[in-house]
Amino acid sequence: MQHSYETFYRESIESPDKFWAEAAEKLHWYTKWHHVLDDANPPFYRWFAGGITNTCYNALDRHVDEGRGSETAVIYDSPVTGAKERYTFREFRDRVALFAGALQSRGVRKGDRVIIYMPMIPEAVIAMLACARIGAIHSVVFGGFASHELAVRIDDCKPKVIISASCGIERDKVIDYKRLLDFAIELAHFKPEICIIHQRDRLKAQLNEERDLTWKQALLGAEPAPCVPVESSDPLYILYTSGTTGKPKGVVRDNGGHMVALKWSMEHVYGVKPGETYWAASDIGWVVGHSYIVYGPLLNGNATIIFEGKPVGTPDPGVFWRIIEEYNVSVFFTAPTAFRAIKKEDPKGTYIRKHDLTGFRTLFLAGERADPDTVKWAEEHLNVPVIDHWWQTETGWAIAANCQGIEPGDVKYGSASKAVPGYDVKVVNQDGESLPAGQMGDIVIGHPLPPGTMLTLWKADNLFIDSYMSKYPGNYLTSDAGYIDEDGYLFIMSRTDDIINVAGHRLSTGAIEAELCAHPDVAESAVIGVADDLKGEVPVGFLVLKSGVDTPHAQIVKHVIEYVRENIGPVASFKKAVIVERLPKTRSGKILRGTMRKIANSEEYTMPATIDDPVILDEIKAALQTMGYAQK
Repeated sequence: MQHSYETFYRESIESPDKFWAEAAEKLHWYTKWHHVLDDANPPFYRWFAGGITNTCYNALDRHVDEGRGSETAVIYDSPVTGAKERYTFREFRDRVALFAGALQSRGVRKGDRVIIYMPMIPEAVIAMLACARIGAIHSVVFGGFASHELAVRIDDCKPKVIISASCGIERDKVIDYKRLLDFAIELAHFKPEICIIHQRDRLKAQLNEERDLTWKQALLGAEPAPCVPVESSDPLYILYTSGTTGKPKGVVRDNGGHMVALKWSMEHVYGVKPGETYWAASDIGWVVGHSYIVYGPLLNGNATIIFEGKPVGTPDPGVFWRIIEEYNVSVFFTAPTAFRAIKKEDPKGTYIRKHDLTGFRTLFLAGERADPDTVKWAEEHLNVPVIDHWWQTETGWAIAANCQGIEPGDVKYGSASKAVPGYDVKVVNQDGESLPAGQMGDIVIGHPLPPGTMLTLWKADNLFIDSYMSKYPGNYLTSDAGYIDEDGYLFIMSRTDDIINVAGHRLSTGAIEAELCAHPDVAESAVIGVADDLKGEVPVGFLVLKSGVDTPHAQIVKHVIEYVRENIGPVASFKKAVIVERLPKTRSGKILRGTMRKIANSEEYTMPATIDDPVILDEIKAALQTMGYAQK
C-alpha cells in the first residue's frame, strides 16, 4: 500500500535513521555502515558512517551484475553536429573502466582532484564516472565560464589532471575550449601535471607536448580499472557555486549519502521506474547535470540523455518534443527559461502538436522561480502535470516538490509545493523565531540536513559555518526568503544575499562589480538583478566615475561589458550599464541594492530611514528608465 505524503514526511523527520536506512538497502555496499547518522560534530553531519561503497559501481556495474547490462543507459543527441549515439550499461561501464584505467596509469589516485571542462558530449560523463570509479574527486567547470573563472577553480582545488575538449559547438559558433584552458592555466598559480584533450572534428587543438595528451593517446595501453571502495563520507565531487564575496565556494558532496538520496528522489520525487527514459535538459557544469543527467538516473537504472543543443534554434522550438518522442521520455526536467524561450518562438504550441508525446507524463521545472504564466502555458499545450520544485547547488536535490512518486498533490501557481521528506523547512524572523502561515521571512532548514546535501566547503570549514550555519544556530540558511501558506505550500519570493539567478545560473553580483571596478575610469559600481521575461533575472550595472574622466561614457560602458564577458563569461548575460553621479547609500555607507532592484522592477518600496540623500533615488529611477526599466 502506498504511504501518504504526511506519513513519509513525518517518519523522515522523526525517525531519520530508520527512514534512510531502508532507502540505503537498495544500493550496494562493500561494508555496511555502523551509524546511519553520525551527529557527533554538528554541523558536520555524516551519513552512513563506516559504510564502504562506490558510486560508479552502483551507477553502472550493479546493473550489469544484476542482468540489466543490455538495457540502454546513455543516449547522446547533438542537433548542432547531427550526432546520435546509444550506450548500454555494459558498453558505458566498459568505456568508463578503460578511461579510469588511463587516469590511474597517469598517477591519479583516490582523493586526487580532476577538473573537467567540457561540452555536453559522452566523454564528459565518462570522465566524471571514471573519477568516481577510482575514488578521485571530480570538479566540473561549466564550459560557459571564461578563463579567469576557470583559473580561480584550478587554484582552489589544485587538480592533478584537467580533462577538456578541443571545442564546444553551438548553432552559430565554435568555442575554442583549448585556448580558454591554456589561458586559465597561464593565469593560475597552480599548474596541473597533465591535460587530456578530446579532439573534436570541428576544431583540432594545438597541444603542449610537455603537458597535453589527446583522449585517444591517454587510452593507449590502458587497462580497465576496477571500482575502488571508498568511505561513505569520502568526497565524490567539488562543485563551485557563486560566493557573496565573488570568490567561488567549493561545495563538497559525499559518496554514500549522495547516492542514497538521488536514487530515493528518482523514485519518490520524480516518480520514475527503472528502465524508463528520464531527461534533464541542463548541463553537467551545473548541479542539475550532476544530479539528474549523470548520477540520479543511472543509480536508478534509467536511460539518461546528453543533449548538445538549445531549446530554440537547433534547429527550431520543436527540438525538445522531437527528443521526447524519439527516445520515449517519461519524465522531463528543465528550467523555466527554456520554456519562456519556446513560448516566445512558438506561442501557439504548433511544434508540440507535430510530435507524439503519448509516453510523456510529467514536466519538472527548477533553477529559478517558475512564473504562473509559463506553467499554465506548458499545462495547456502539453496536457501533463507541470511541477515547479526548488533546490540549490548546496542541497544537491529537491528541498520542496510535489512528489509524484508518493502522493501527488494539488498545484498552486507560484509555489514550489511542500517540503520534500527529509527537509525540516521553516520560515523565521530575524530573531530565528518561526513565523505563522502566510508571513514572509528567511527560509531555513533544521539540522540535520538529509543525505545528499553538502558535507562542507572545500578546504573552508569556517566559511561553511559562516555562510550557512551561524546566523540561525541549528539551522541551514538557504539565503532565500518566502512564506509557507496554511496548507504547507512553500513560496520562494527572493534572495536575501547578492546572488542573482540568470537563466537558472547563480551568479554573484559582487563578482560582476569587481570586473566593473577594474576599469581605470570607474571609482565605484553596483550591480542588481532585474526581472527579465526570458532569463528570469539579468544583471544591470551602475558606474560612478573618477573625477576628471573625459573618456566618452559610451566607450566606458562598452568596455566594462566586454570585461564581464571576458572574465566571467557570456553566461552572465551582462549587457546593460549606466553611468550615474552617485549611488544611493545608507548613512553607514551601505549601497541600497534592494531598493534599486525594486525601483527597476516597478515594485513598491519604502524610503529607507537611513538613506543619506533621498533625491538620489529619483536620479537612479531616471537612469533606469533610459535603459527601459522602472516604467510604471
